Amino acid sequence: MSSFDLQKSGITVKRILRNAAPPVLVEEALSREAGSVLTGTGALVAYSGKKTGRSPNDKRIVDEPGSAADIWWGAVNIKMTRESFLTNRQTAIDYLNTRDTLYCVDAYAGWDPMYRIKVRVICARAYHALFMHNMLIRPTDAELATFGEPEYTIINAGQFPANKNVPGVTSDASVALDFELRQMVILGTEYAGEMKKGVFTIMNYLMPKQGVMSMHCSATDAQDGSGASILFGLSGTGKTTLSADPKRLLIGDDEHCWSDHGVFNIEGGCYAKAVNLTEEAEPDIFRAIKFGSVLENVIMPEGTRTPDYTNISITENTRASYPIEAIPNAKIPCVGGQPKNVIMLTCDAFGVLPPVSKLTPAQAMYHFISGYTAKVAGTEMGVTEPKETFSPCFGGPFMVWHPAKYAELLAEKMSAQSADCWLVNTGWSGGKYGTGKRMKLSITRAIVDAIHSGELARQPTVEHPVFGLAMPTSCPGVPSDILNPRSTWAEGAAYDDMARRLARLFADNFKRFEDGCSEAVRTAGPRL
Repeated sequence: MSSFDLQKSGITVKRILRNAAPPVLVEEALSREAGSVLTGTGALVAYSGKKTGRSPNDKRIVDEPGSAADIWWGAVNIKMTRESFLTNRQTAIDYLNTRDTLYCVDAYAGWDPMYRIKVRVICARAYHALFMHNMLIRPTDAELATFGEPEYTIINAGQFPANKNVPGVTSDASVALDFELRQMVILGTEYAGEMKKGVFTIMNYLMPKQGVMSMHCSATDAQDGSGASILFGLSGTGKTTLSADPKRLLIGDDEHCWSDHGVFNIEGGCYAKAVNLTEEAEPDIFRAIKFGSVLENVIMPEGTRTPDYTNISITENTRASYPIEAIPNAKIPCVGGQPKNVIMLTCDAFGVLPPVSKLTPAQAMYHFISGYTAKVAGTEMGVTEPKETFSPCFGGPFMVWHPAKYAELLAEKMSAQSADCWLVNTGWSGGKYGTGKRMKLSITRAIVDAIHSGELARQPTVEHPVFGLAMPTSCPGVPSDILNPRSTWAEGAAYDDMARRLARLFADNFKRFEDGCSEAVRTAGPRL
């Protein structure tokens, strides 16, 4: 790409590598970026500097007439003026123009051609370009030749700090998005995940306008194409592990859309957690980390070419980025049919929720908006007992509309396809954390297998007295005595007390969403 092609963006740098091949980007990173090295399998090890995770408090959306009425303003979507955005953009462009080389990635988001968007990334780090080469959907040579103007542009000047004197900027980092200008500007953070989640935020705004449900979830398809499944879940609930199912095809591990045609992946790659990664536990991910992939903030001991995945001296949030084709059972193109099952995963450390329960449409919306899981003692400083965590739509930081908008779309899609919705607890049984035991992975896999086979839907159920959930009384491959959580506790009264406590936490959390929800959804939660 010549500099002339980007002059309308104010870019004047002469050497701009457009859609450079992975070998070129690897060479650029090794020669230009301090600390970059190759592992023995050829993966690029790169470091993101001071920021080793997303900066949600620094995310801003421009308050402009075309989108303002659609956006759920508040702690997640914080307003910025157009003037401040333009100041940030000029700062970013001025910094990029001091570089002797820039990288441009032109690619797609969304595997369904009807809904895909053209994205352009302009950045100064080869590692960022390789990362987005992996995470976006790579165009063919013919598509690239006719790519034309992008629909959205990400200007990444993350090496240069934001100016806290700019109104709306409160730290040295700023991630700002303007839906009218269709641009995103990054300053003060080199964490590559900001670009990935920026694209997801864009899709979370655009897709609902077209009646398409955008989702923070993994998705699989039956080997014979007889039915897709969606798995929602926050970190630590088993979303990635359970979607790595050798009996099914992987559509994707993180970001998807549900249209009238079926499910499609937004991304062209995976961004897997690397902490404590082993070949034995996660062989597909372990083997995918080869030439062309990126290991972010992973330590490789001096004198070796072997990453130390147990070393979290930089951050516990170590990551691996690789094209989805690196996973053997990936379904290419990454599209599936209409989902037959929607699975919501929760790690309930209070030991209250059943291993599996079937949800009514209203309950599905309630639990989707709640997005519940729990942290356990030792996971964070100051956490000495189970701590509830609620993230709307299982992806609160990336939602643009009110959560009820996504919940209504989910209910519509489920109703149109007569899809079943299941709440699966991968957490504790027989007592809370410290007393009971974590659900065995083999049991959860058996539950998911029974969901996919249709066997679980044929089992009789009983109603949970507090949460109103339909609990199957039997499930192939699962001991029947654990299906009702109260029966696994040593003292029923202690269970009842804990159930009421968790019910109150649900109710208190849901108060902030009640105004945007129907009466049916408001009353679908636990009974106090």
